[in-house]
Amino acid sequence: MKAEELRKKYFEFFKKKNHELIRSASLVPEHDPTVLFTTAGMHPLVPYIMGEPHPSGKRLVDVQKCIRTGDIDEVGDSSHLTFFEMLGNWSLGDYFKEEAIRMSFEFLTKVLGFGISKIHVTCFKGDNDAPKDAESARIWTGLGIPKEHIYFLPKKDNWWGPAGSTGPCGPDTEMFIDTGKEKCGKNCMPGCSCGKYFEVWNDVFIQYSKTKEGKYIPLKQKTVDTGMGVERTAAMLQGKGSVYEIEVFTPIMARIRKEAKNENARSMRIIADHLKASTFILAEKISPSNLDQGYVLRRLIRKSIRHSRLLGIEKENFASEIAEVVIEIYSGQYPELDENRGFILEELKKEEKKFGKTLETGLREFEKIAELADEKGIEVDVKGFDEEFKKHQQLSRKGAERRFRGGLADSSEETKRLHTATHLLNEALRIILKDRGIIQKGSNITPERLRFDFNFERKLTEEEIKKIEDLVNKKIKDALPVIKEEMAVDDARKRKAQGVFGHKYADRVSVYSVGDFSTEICGGPHVKNTGELGHFRITKEESSAAGIRRIKAVLTQKKSS
Repeated sequence: MKAEELRKKYFEFFKKKNHELIRSASLVPEHDPTVLFTTAGMHPLVPYIMGEPHPSGKRLVDVQKCIRTGDIDEVGDSSHLTFFEMLGNWSLGDYFKEEAIRMSFEFLTKVLGFGISKIHVTCFKGDNDAPKDAESARIWTGLGIPKEHIYFLPKKDNWWGPAGSTGPCGPDTEMFIDTGKEKCGKNCMPGCSCGKYFEVWNDVFIQYSKTKEGKYIPLKQKTVDTGMGVERTAAMLQGKGSVYEIEVFTPIMARIRKEAKNENARSMRIIADHLKASTFILAEKISPSNLDQGYVLRRLIRKSIRHSRLLGIEKENFASEIAEVVIEIYSGQYPELDENRGFILEELKKEEKKFGKTLETGLREFEKIAELADEKGIEVDVKGFDEEFKKHQQLSRKGAERRFRGGLADSSEETKRLHTATHLLNEALRIILKDRGIIQKGSNITPERLRFDFNFERKLTEEEIKKIEDLVNKKIKDALPVIKEEMAVDDARKRKAQGVFGHKYADRVSVYSVGDFSTEICGGPHVKNTGELGHFRITKEESSAAGIRRIKAVLTQKKSS
């Protein structure tokens, strides 16, 4: 079964179970500062997990495009990917464990055709934070899964979330297919890396919210979030030994082989994976840079170029050629790729040219140093350098993780107030700067402050900053009501709601109006009235990237009781 057919069958199955098909959200989380990219289907749905009504109802099905960099050093093996597609079905306060597991079992056995004897499952073993998930195990045995095929594992294996340091989370039950390989040892079980057990699906039962103090509080609304990796499952169904052997990779791999002078499977896979991920990131109109998503993009492109050099590929604009293949494969499912084709190819060409010059300069400098060292009889400690460089990479990675933890996912009163304030700031910018083309380019909200990125070509003057603050504070003082309405995306457009129209939104959206001042498409959550916000103050205005400005602001007093 090909990836396209798998998506289709999944959608058809869950539509028959009264699920509404929703579109994949952007790869860049709109209001979640816990991550740089959408790493799972749940990220765009956090407000709805926390209780906000979804415009499309309580039962949803989707395929979400995802980027994960946590396992980037594993890319090049048979299964790890930076960009991948995640199928998911959702219950927002509707069905829970019993129905979710039964539907998963039915899809695996009746639609995909896996025999019961091949299915192995894991469940949460329990700890001081939450009890053992005996209920899931009971449901599986009731469906015919043998007890010896059910394993209880700790939180690191069978617990999802929160995405940051606080927020929604809960136990999960994971489904594996026995590939028929021999066990690698007596402790071989699902989760072992030997390849005997192949994970295909994960049902997450979001029933807790982790607090700042580390407590796990039961949520009023229980949510089911499932995830089935398209590439891994398609590879399993096709009997392939690697995700790089299925049809969403084979044309890319063929193009790389055509140009390569050397044979190295790992380098070929890294190039295919990294340039595919880069193409999708570029489709979000993100340029390579030294900050945030742009920095990850630059790393992916440059690493793929380095590996192409290892294969002896010296062809000019090779990266953009691979991107053309990616666009051809995926544009039917993700039209934004074709819509932004020109931008994608041009940015890849520019980055490849820029990095080519850097490589040349670096090699010349290294040759000089080696020659000097040889002349002076000094030995160059290449191994020591590599070890120190790895330490530097680990420190940088940890720093990035700390930087992007915590935020809107906790839905605290502080983040609600700051989130609502971004709506006022967005409209105030457009009015004071007399630029109706200004739109939000990103936001990062923690309980302490908001960060708001917008398109503008120059630094704001002190006078402009003061006027923006004054206008926002006036609207706070006016105590404007914050009203939520659900409507068709075309109606939101007619209402002149702020938003980036196109592939980003589903057919129905939530629109928040702040009095008659601001109208914006948003998932929430927000306060009920601007009078709850306190005093708004801009603490910093700076450049974020070319043509993008960044404002940091705080609310300096608590809401009145």
